[in-house]
Amino acid sequence: MEIPDVDESVKQGEPAIDYVRRVSAAKLEVVRRRLGSAAVGTVVVAADTTVEIDGEILAKPVDAADARRMLTRLSGTEHRVHTGLAVAAAVPGCRSTEWEGHIEVVTARVWFRALGPDEIEAYVASGEPLDKAGAYAIQGGARGFVDRVEGDLSGVVGLPIDRLVEITAGLGTPIAR
Repeated sequence: MEIPDVDESVKQGEPAIDYVRRVSAAKLEVVRRRLGSAAVGTVVVAADTTVEIDGEILAKPVDAADARRMLTRLSGTEHRVHTGLAVAAAVPGCRSTEWEGHIEVVTARVWFRALGPDEIEAYVASGEPLDKAGAYAIQGGARGFVDRVEGDLSGVVGLPIDRLVEITAGLGTPIAR
């Protein structure tokens, strides 16, 4: 797995959905260009996830204080998790230099229970939230913070698997789940 070097800063006034679409597409393009031509059947996948609450994008926290702020903001509320999913495939019937692609955003709603200051502090001290959008990993130590998820849980984790399987099948390059 390659992590492309892409500017992930949010542009002034950029909505969360546009942000993850732009960043995931940029990541895909970096890898696709690096590959140049590829064997038919090659699939490149890029994704980017962010948390949005009341129109505010909660990207990765800059430090522990920012993580505390984000978790306090999410405590006892509903928010949205948007994952930009960008896929390109060197499809059958095309020359190896031709790519067919698809970009979309998968959104889930997540409800956090009310969090106490001590549990926020303990979670931040674990270090886990420091490189996670919204300062939490639903698949990690924050799973106990969640009351309910409406939508694709794998998208909240960062890669909507079922949707990826559907997209690649539609591009003629199916992958197994």
